[in-house]
Amino acid sequence: MTHVPAITVLACLLASCSATHAPLAASDVVVTRPVPGTQISAAYLALTNTSRQKITITKVTSPDFESAELHESILDDGIARMIALEELTILPQQTVLLEPGGLHLMLMRPVGAIESVTLHFYAGEALLLSVDTVVEGIR
Repeated sequence: MTHVPAITVLACLLASCSATHAPLAASDVVVTRPVPGTQISAAYLALTNTSRQKITITKVTSPDFESAELHESILDDGIARMIALEELTILPQQTVLLEPGGLHLMLMRPVGAIESVTLHFYAGEALLLSVDTVVEGIR
């Protein structure tokens, strides 16, 4: 039988108690390469509010693009349009999908060649989440 020193057990317990649980989680993150002839990419992902409070994302930034905007694709009198969103609210314990043909991130004017992208999600001035991902082909 192996004995674990008490200090090791205490250190593990303290580390688990002090770990913070992020209120926002991202999964299935895909960033496309810019559309040929343009400087526009898109990001698709699932955002999950893991907290007991609603979260309102007011800003998304990326050091890899000059501009990042939340957009929604809609049908208006049979015509597909994209509208910029000022904010995105995610209710407690809910997941919002950003996907082609719906909510998504428009990434404009890449800064240099992009092989990987970092996205920062904010509520006001508070950074909620940073996500790093590789760039994929156009969907």
